[in-house]
Amino acid sequence: MTVRTRIAPSPTGDPHVGTAYIALFNLAFARAMGGKFILRIEDTDQARSTSDSEKQILDALRWLGLDWDEGPDIGGPHGPYHQSQRTDIYHQHVEQLVDKGHAFRCFCSTERLSALRVQQMKDKQQPGYDGHCMSLSSDQVEQRISAGESSVVRMKVPREGSCKFQDMLRGEVEIDWTQVDMQILMKADGMPTYHLANVVDDHLMEITHVIRGEEWINSAPKHQLLYDYFGWEMPVLCHMPLLRNPDKSKLSKRKNPTSILYYQRMGFLAEALCNYLGRMGWSMPDEREKFSLDEMIQDFDIKRVSLGGPIFDTEKLSWLNGLWIRDMEPEEFGRRVSQWAFNKEYFMQIAPLVQSRVELFSDIEPLAGFFVSGVLPLTEENFQIKGLEPDVLKRVLQFSLWRFEALRHWERESIEGTISQLAEEMGLKLRNFMPPIFMAITGKSSATPLMDSMAILGPDMTRARLRHALGVVGGVSKKELKRLEKEFVLLGSDENSGGSAAS
Repeated sequence: MTVRTRIAPSPTGDPHVGTAYIALFNLAFARAMGGKFILRIEDTDQARSTSDSEKQILDALRWLGLDWDEGPDIGGPHGPYHQSQRTDIYHQHVEQLVDKGHAFRCFCSTERLSALRVQQMKDKQQPGYDGHCMSLSSDQVEQRISAGESSVVRMKVPREGSCKFQDMLRGEVEIDWTQVDMQILMKADGMPTYHLANVVDDHLMEITHVIRGEEWINSAPKHQLLYDYFGWEMPVLCHMPLLRNPDKSKLSKRKNPTSILYYQRMGFLAEALCNYLGRMGWSMPDEREKFSLDEMIQDFDIKRVSLGGPIFDTEKLSWLNGLWIRDMEPEEFGRRVSQWAFNKEYFMQIAPLVQSRVELFSDIEPLAGFFVSGVLPLTEENFQIKGLEPDVLKRVLQFSLWRFEALRHWERESIEGTISQLAEEMGLKLRNFMPPIFMAITGKSSATPLMDSMAILGPDMTRARLRHALGVVGGVSKKELKRLEKEFVLLGSDENSGGSAAS
């Protein structure tokens, strides 16, 4: 048997270090076993999936050296490798489940399901679908479909006993069937949910080992049940511990930069970041800190993974990155620095912004040095802006961050439109709205044009600098955050026209 592992990212946002972490362990296991590593794109969420996000994910994984043997860009014998191109396959398989009585059509409205959940919570019951449509006859189903009623397909789940499955790191895991919901397999729009597509794709792509995050443990019974319903053998499961912030909470962008592109833009080496991710819950036999991807593969043993939540600490990552830098030959160091910040492609984006504003080449650094900086040395004094009260300033920074986190296409025009719209919704003139954003991004009161600069810096560095600026002005407490979230939701609504954030 040839070992085959996979990574299946959703192209709905920035390339996440958690994706790289799971990809690394899948690749290392496959290579160590002489097998294959596959990449497929789980893009069934058509409303949020973008080609830009997909390209960034693929580029980021390749930058880290995590190359795949089959995938959407290189093909392979088990394509297509985009789920959106496999809908006919999913429809065939879901119909098999319905025909065999393992799944059923559900016509319940969102209103009924919401009311059901509220009642279950009130009665202190396990929230979940109650099987309301499970007993409908085939004739009743056909009549309702013919009448144009919207429906989904749900899987049947036992209500007694428990599911037992083996995990490579945890041994036998047992979960009561009462804890498992009757999962939707096919949505009303005809697109499969993750659970159906995941099982069908893993089987048809001959995946032998599924190495994924521990947040999927509770989904394993659903997947095992689907394998049983189809009469297939389930891959070996291995649930990796989640990456955590230094305070032991789940790694999140609010407490730690999570985008691979951020670390690339900051000047971390791909080798160092890959090395650090390899240290997340795993260690070399000789316990050394610094090792290459090839060395990790050579000595890889999945059983050496520790189940304690590994801490993703940027200070430790910086220290490790320093080891890699100091071990370089000077020529290699110079080449890599030039490749990082002073390559022609990057500088030519900046050149038009500075050329008309300098008289000497030495004027460039004071004007545009922020393009090759990381976290800027800001202080509270930098944000003492005339005409802008501290609470309004915080709103400007926080609301801008949230809007930019939701911005799907990062280009000058969309950035400008986002800023203009937000300022209008908050009831602020641009001359009052812009200064804190300008300071957060450039660290200066005068620099190159803000919108162009943000477009060049990219979404990851822009968002990171806004988060840093929020911290500099005192941060936002949990209580404040809840209040601001409510205000943010109301922005732009008719009843809020006039801008409460500026009051």
